[in-house]
Order: sequence, then C-alpha cells, then structure tokens
Amino acid sequence: MIFEPQPLELFAGDKAPARLTRLREKLRYLAECGVDYVLCVRFDRRFAALTAQSFVSDLLVDRLGVKFLAVGDDFRFGAGRQGDFLLLQKAGLEYGFDVTSTQTFCEGGVRISSTAVRQALADDDLTLAESLLGHPFIISGRVVHGDELGRTIGFPTANLPLRRQVSPVKGVFAVEVAGLGDKLLPGVANIGTRPTVAGLRQQLEVHLLDVAMDLYGHHIDVVLRKKIRNEQRFASLDELKAQIAKDVVTAREFFGPNT
Repeated sequence: MIFEPQPLELFAGDKAPARLTRLREKLRYLAECGVDYVLCVRFDRRFAALTAQSFVSDLLVDRLGVKFLAVGDDFRFGAGRQGDFLLLQKAGLEYGFDVTSTQTFCEGGVRISSTAVRQALADDDLTLAESLLGHPFIISGRVVHGDELGRTIGFPTANLPLRRQVSPVKGVFAVEVAGLGDKLLPGVANIGTRPTVAGLRQQLEVHLLDVAMDLYGHHIDVVLRKKIRNEQRFASLDELKAQIAKDVVTAREFFGPNT
C-alpha cells in the first residue's frame, strides 16, 4: 500500500521535501522486487481524517480482508498519527491477521531513509546516495517542449518538468540517459532555475553528446553520474555558451575516450 500524494505534500504543500521517485518509477521498482499488486490510496483531507481504528476496521479488514501486514518500524497512521505498531498488533488479535515490523536497514552505519538520501544528494555525494538507494539517483519524466534556447546557442536540450518544480539536487551533472534505445547515452544536464535567462521555476535540461534526435514525447531516465559544478549566472549568452562547452569537455573526460 502506498499513498498518493505523499502525506507531507498534502499537509506541507510546497514546503514538503522533494520526491526521490515519481509514482511511475516507484511502481517499476516494486515490480522489479517481485511485488505483484500495489494498492495506491488517494491521500486527501477526507482520508487523512480517518481515525486509526477506522483505518484498520474499514480499510484493512472490511475492504481488503488483510491476513498479513508488514510495516516499517516507524510507521504511523490515522488522524493525528494515532496508530502505531502496538495498535496494529492488538487489532491483529481482534480481527485475525498477523503483523510484523520490518527492521531499519543500515548501510555503512547510516540508517537508510529518504532523509539520509536527500542529505547525501544535498552534499553532492552521489556515491553515498547510490549506496543508500541501491541504484544510481535517477530523475525520470516525459520530454516536453521548452523555449529552445539551447538550440539557438548550439546545445539543444531535452526538457523534463519537475514534480512541484522542485528537485533534491541542483547544478550541472554528467549524466546517462536511458529510454532511447538499448544503450545509455552520455550527456550533460542542468537542474535549476537557469538564472542567466531569469528563469523562475526549477527544471531539468539535458544535452546529449553527439546525438541528434527528436526527443519530444519520449519518457526518459536521466541517471546522475558526476556533479560538474553549481548553477551560475552569466553576464551574457556567449559566456553561458562557453561554459557549456567546458562542461561538455568535462563530461567527455569523465565518460572516457569513446564519447
């Protein structure tokens, strides 16, 4: 069972932490782990107002007929976070289902959590983030039309909208792009507000190295491999163009002589 939107997105709005995965990618990861069915519950004000007892009796028992329940060791549920593992244990005895708590996993002495992953990304530690996630950090989405500024300065880009216009990472990265064939394609991505052209919203723009193709409408995965630099404001488009050229050289050096 997962909730959509995530509870903090309902309660905190734009102040909620940036997502690490979108719903589509979360479902894909669950399928790869062998999960056959996923119940996606719409988390709205009405659902958030359910008491812990109603969550158990109405949803888990009456509607789902639950027989076995596994929850995280810090799982809370019901209005005001009233419900916890102890309440579920008591409910299991009453309604006839088993419940178990999954223990916290650690990696290198660090508790694996979304907070730890976000902190690693904020520190530009992609290696630690990958270790905690179990895979490289990926931003996915469908390519949409942009203002085509990159094309006018010789570096055409594919533009991905960011959920709530926020991302846990910012800056310029050497990346690989999946979803455009059998191979990963190397590129350079900028994640941020594009201050040189007075951008207001965060977005992701990726320039593929030595690949010219129409990407509009394609769903792609952008795999972050190395942080090149922070996002900067340049005095002119010529300065921006010169810096992007340097970023491309840096990315080529990272990926090796075949790029």
